[in-house]
Amino acid sequence: MLPKRSYLLNAAYEWVADNDMTPYLLVDAEQDGVVIPTEFVKDGRIVLNISMSAVRHLIMDKEAVSFEARFSGKPMQVYVPIRAALALYSKENGDGFVFPEEDFLDDPTPTPTPPEPKKGFQLKVVK
Repeated sequence: MLPKRSYLLNAAYEWVADNDMTPYLLVDAEQDGVVIPTEFVKDGRIVLNISMSAVRHLIMDKEAVSFEARFSGKPMQVYVPIRAALALYSKENGDGFVFPEEDFLDDPTPTPTPPEPKKGFQLKVVK
């Protein structure tokens, strides 16, 4: 089953933007694959303004959130795997979604092998 986080991220972003508020993305900066400006990380987390006026080429799909932004005047390509997105909320009132910890498996769970048939009584044809 696909994690629902990517769907909720999109919904929260649209809701915040439709209400003319600023969407903030809380990121777990210690997850593998995260590409962010590390100088702004505090306690393993970073909050990113992902409003249309703050970023360019925003893409939110089932795998990640990615965009271009400037940090201290320097352009940077940001990449946040979906598993590292912890919350998306409004700057103005804090309303939004905080996502539960989910297990993100790279490989689907292998199907269990069926148990061996039990050896027990056998039937015989009687004439």
